[in-house]
Amino acid sequence: MNSIHKKIMVLSLISWIIMAGFWLLMTYYNHKSISQYNSILQRYLLMNQVQNLSLTSMKSLNEYMDNPASSLLAQYQASLRKLQDAGGQLSSLRNDSNKLTLSSYANMLRSQIEEMNLAIMSVQGGRMDAAAAHFNEATKISKFISETTLDLLSQDISAYDEFYRGIIRQSTDLSSMGFWTLFMATFLLLLFSYQFAGGITKPILALTLAARDIARGNFDNPIEIKTNDEISFLAHTFNRMRVEIKNLITEIQNKVQIEKDLQNHKLLLKESELKSLQSQINPHFLFNTLNTISKWAYLEGSNETSRLIHSVAQLLRYNLRKLDSSVVLADEMNGLVEYLTIQKARFIDRIHYSIEMDETCKTFEMPSLTLQPFVENAFIHAIEPSESGGSIIIRAKDQELHVVIEIIDDGAGMPEEKIQAILSGTANPSFKGHSTGIGINNVIQRLRLFYGVEDIIRISSAPGSGTCVTLYLPKMKGGEGENHDQNLAG
Repeated sequence: MNSIHKKIMVLSLISWIIMAGFWLLMTYYNHKSISQYNSILQRYLLMNQVQNLSLTSMKSLNEYMDNPASSLLAQYQASLRKLQDAGGQLSSLRNDSNKLTLSSYANMLRSQIEEMNLAIMSVQGGRMDAAAAHFNEATKISKFISETTLDLLSQDISAYDEFYRGIIRQSTDLSSMGFWTLFMATFLLLLFSYQFAGGITKPILALTLAARDIARGNFDNPIEIKTNDEISFLAHTFNRMRVEIKNLITEIQNKVQIEKDLQNHKLLLKESELKSLQSQINPHFLFNTLNTISKWAYLEGSNETSRLIHSVAQLLRYNLRKLDSSVVLADEMNGLVEYLTIQKARFIDRIHYSIEMDETCKTFEMPSLTLQPFVENAFIHAIEPSESGGSIIIRAKDQELHVVIEIIDDGAGMPEEKIQAILSGTANPSFKGHSTGIGINNVIQRLRLFYGVEDIIRISSAPGSGTCVTLYLPKMKGGEGENHDQNLAG
């Protein structure tokens, strides 16, 4: 398999070879031209150096003759050594056109050095007239050297005229060659890059179009990529994934349809069960209620009897409404007040209750007969078994995303396994109220169906410490995603 990594390395190697060849070619010709320029420049610099040193040594000699101090003598001797060293290099300037002139030039330089040395010895011997004569002679020779230097430069320019023109032509040719070399290198690089990029981008474009088709729900167009690299393997895997996704979607659709049919069937069964339960009123509850009413009628006046009968009538009217209808929280609380009024008449001082509700919660919608079954179970399992009775607290609090309703009793509590049985829907069917006949399991299921969330109830209890049932009713049906879960977790 020709991997993309291998293709990139080959392209990089070709690019490097082209650029390295271009660089080596330009470096060779540039170095050749610079060497030629340096060779000629060194000739001119040496001639100019000899002329300057001739004048400098004469100046040092003149300063010493005016003031024969040891420091000035040392300065002169240093100038003289430099002049001798430069004179020794004159032989490198020799060619056929300047052979005679260069020989005369070297002899003049030796004569100047000889005359300057004689002048020094005359000064040191106190012969100032002789020293002046030798100085004048050296000065004349120095002037001849300057004139000869110009002649040598002129001869060199004439001798190397064609050479200079060749260098100029070579520089021009080098610039032209550099341009065409750069053009060819750029063309080759672009050609290789285009071929390389096309070999990668075209298959990727095919994959992109195939992914777009899948995103639109079209799973029938296979991808055909014949490159022998990772993209070909990716296309093969993509085709297999496309088929698997198509099969999976078909399977999920079938399962969803089956589950939808089952859910509709369950809802019909639940509705039938709830309507059946709606038509049943526990005879024991009615008997106790009517017995209590008769005692009140016997022991007290007609006002209390009227109030109690009114509560029973209102409670029966509320309980006989359609279970699939929704009510506001204020109506649900009013139904609880009627129920608690009847129970208060039965148990007198054995029960105490309180209802607390935020004003902003009163218009909150919820399924009818939701709270009463929880309160009835609190009476059945917490108040009635206790000789001293007990208390029940109902609270409704408005939070940001939920309305939180708490039903708290101070009864005997329940173990953890019973709590889990209630939450999972496997609790004993005996968890039903006297007046409604509706079980806790059905109430929880109705709430989950109504609000579209599963985690809607919490039960906190332990043996001997009472029970607190907390309902988290979302303000928007369907739940609040993570916020809903985080609130319940808190």
